[in-house]
Amino acid sequence: MANYVEKVRQSSTMSRRGFVKAGAAATAALAVGGGLVGCAAKEKPEKKDDQPEVVTRNITEGQWVTAACWHNCGGRCVNKALVKDGVVIRQKTDDTHEDSPDYPQQRACVRGRAQRNHVLAADRLKYPMKRKSWQPGGGENAHGDMRGKDEWERISWDEAYDYIADEVKRIVDQHGNRALFADGGEVSKFLSLYGGYIGHWGTTSRGAWTYTPGVVGISPQPDEGINDRLDMRNSDTVVMFGTNPAWSSAGNPAYHLLQIKKAGAKFVAVDPFYNDSYALVDAEWIPCRPSTDMALFLGIANAMLEMDAEKQLVDWDYLNTHTVGFDADHMPEGEDPNGNFKDYVLGTFDGTPKTPEWASSICGASPENIRYLAELIGKNNKVSILLAWASARTHNADCLPQLVMTLGAMGGHFGKSGHMCGLSCHSRSFSGGAYLVGAGKDGLPSIKNPLSGTENINDTELWNAISDGSYTYAGASTKKVPGEARDVDIKLIYHDSMNAKLQTIEGQTKGIEAHRKVDLVVTHSLFMTTNANYSDIVLPIESYWEKEGGFLQGNREALIYHTKVIDRMYECLSDEEIATEIGKRLGLDPQEVYPIDVKQRLFNQFVDAYVVNEAGEKGKLVTITADDIAEWGCEGEPQEGAIAMKELIETGIYQIPRSEGDGYGSIAYEKFVADPVANPLETASGKQEIYSKALRDSINAIGYSKIEAIPTYIPPQEGYEATFKDFAGGVKGDYPFQLYNPHYLRRSHTVFDNVSWLRETWHNPVFLNAEDAKAKGIADGDTVLLTSPHGKCLRVASLSNRFIPGVVGLPHGAWVDMDESTGIDRAGSDNILTGQIQSGQGVSGWNTCICNIEKYSEALTPDAELPARIPAAQN
Repeated sequence: MANYVEKVRQSSTMSRRGFVKAGAAATAALAVGGGLVGCAAKEKPEKKDDQPEVVTRNITEGQWVTAACWHNCGGRCVNKALVKDGVVIRQKTDDTHEDSPDYPQQRACVRGRAQRNHVLAADRLKYPMKRKSWQPGGGENAHGDMRGKDEWERISWDEAYDYIADEVKRIVDQHGNRALFADGGEVSKFLSLYGGYIGHWGTTSRGAWTYTPGVVGISPQPDEGINDRLDMRNSDTVVMFGTNPAWSSAGNPAYHLLQIKKAGAKFVAVDPFYNDSYALVDAEWIPCRPSTDMALFLGIANAMLEMDAEKQLVDWDYLNTHTVGFDADHMPEGEDPNGNFKDYVLGTFDGTPKTPEWASSICGASPENIRYLAELIGKNNKVSILLAWASARTHNADCLPQLVMTLGAMGGHFGKSGHMCGLSCHSRSFSGGAYLVGAGKDGLPSIKNPLSGTENINDTELWNAISDGSYTYAGASTKKVPGEARDVDIKLIYHDSMNAKLQTIEGQTKGIEAHRKVDLVVTHSLFMTTNANYSDIVLPIESYWEKEGGFLQGNREALIYHTKVIDRMYECLSDEEIATEIGKRLGLDPQEVYPIDVKQRLFNQFVDAYVVNEAGEKGKLVTITADDIAEWGCEGEPQEGAIAMKELIETGIYQIPRSEGDGYGSIAYEKFVADPVANPLETASGKQEIYSKALRDSINAIGYSKIEAIPTYIPPQEGYEATFKDFAGGVKGDYPFQLYNPHYLRRSHTVFDNVSWLRETWHNPVFLNAEDAKAKGIADGDTVLLTSPHGKCLRVASLSNRFIPGVVGLPHGAWVDMDESTGIDRAGSDNILTGQIQSGQGVSGWNTCICNIEKYSEALTPDAELPARIPAAQN
């Protein structure tokens, strides 16, 4: 492994240059389409006689409006559209003030700058459609086996509403409300009034950080667990585990990261992939296998104890006063003292010391590097320990947040400037602290689903439940009731509000089977997404550019207001309008759901928008005059705030200027660390619980799998050990590789995958370690077949030593394109290869996946050359 790392170091400059070239290609691709402004001017090359004259454009006429970029990347940037005669002719990003590290512009990434190519794409759905062979009545009438294969026919909105409402009535009359499944959205509110529906729950992107970290004393929220971005510059060392904001949350997060580098910090990256965020700050790389962080962290804890006598790495004062369960002398009253964390790590009672050598055999990091990490995390270093959610998207990782907290406690890295330990990801990458500005509520009532307290299916068994007719009920969270096996017979699947459940929930092969079993599948969508492709009725909806307006929460310092950009296109409607018409046909009163009109709801968000001053006091953000109220035609009273309503609408953003030493800084857990008695945590003991009875009992009650009250290593299903036929003997099995699913610059999760500009720039290959590829006879550019226990897909190989041996990198989010004759997905959809697997608190373990890879004889057509998904019924 050491030789391998050296090869990567030697090639890292070339890798970074390769990324820069890709970025330049993106810029060029967008510029050709007129999508970028503000780029650096370049010298015009000398024109040759045989070259055609290039026509230059200087488009300035029209009105600039702030356009929503609403996708779930976490970037939350400012996009502006130049609109002339109702047509978007250009885009730009934030130019509301001068840019600086302390007070940065909220600049958009290439995905956001390609938004015009997304909203105005040729493959936008225009009209309601019905699958040709589908007929109402259920059973054989549905011809469910034809979903994903059938042709489509255009229908009217009234036909669509009648089909849906009549089928809901029939299904409820014949099978009851338990036969309805909806994944949220506006129609689900009316289904709630109609008697309810079965919903779902899951850990989504946060993995094991979702439900239980607060039980042990570390926050599951990035804004609460780490210090403010300006304080991060006070860290001497930053250790990052599985983070890559340059790809996943493009925008300002990587810029904040760079400021920490400029302040003098040293960076260490622990990851199976030496990504572009690490290259940006010249991070030292410690390769580590996916889904093995529990073993790695236990090895670090052992090394800290091993070296403590000589190097004083452990903050015993902090452990003794702020935590419970670390050693036998600090166990909760009534619990077996032998169950403490220290004795587990030392192997006192189980005979297996969790040494760096033990950890190395699982995680792949060398024992020397594990001891090196232990020294870095020691109490005498001013260190930031930062993680993204990815390491917790692993089966049997339920104690990972608890173990992260334990390492932070061992080093005393809570509540102090330059010290921190927690999550840095999504919109809060390198930006901890509570929100300083935010929008108000719209004033709509909450509509309760009568079945939500008694029926909910976990995402990790949702498709199994629909296909096989049974599931484990555990409530909407782990604090409900012990797991209970139940029969279920779903007849309707309703996908609302741009949901992408078939694409994003693991076990996609089983998901397709589930969709082909039921009587009716309905999808609201902008495009022929995976959900839409396997539906019976598809309804075209408006984009955020066609809505009246709205707020987007940016980082803690910025609130974005987006304006209507274009008139509604084709026959597209809002989710609300569609839900209202279906509700009427079910005999329901829309006023129960929408007693306030759309404009008043938006106005209410202005009224109650807030801003926090340097003294920590919350006040009104928006000044609203009597003229504003009259112009909007809404109910309200004049008020004084920090910015005029018209100015906020025109600029599209309110951002708090920052500077070193201002009153907006935030040190996570500062009050608790200063006085744990006066400022207890919301745990049973009021302290950080390294031994947590509440965590153990809540997770074990579900019945998926068992954990202990302290963090222990449990091999994850389909983790590294599962790549072996004989782990102890080192004999690899049928699926010898681990599959890792990095976020990808072409997409935000699944969104933007159809955007032609981005497809031309990022080709969506599968990344292979060059040494692995050589052993398999695979060359760069070869088509390869990836096979897992759950499915198969094709991709073109891209060889790189930035991925460690034994790990395959398949970018997350491609829209499945199933070849029905072979059962192989040709798009490289990552969830085709994942499975419906239950463990712990029902963690969606996307990063726990194993596969085989082999050369495939057939060449793949490049994604950028594939035709857009436009059914004939849309022409």
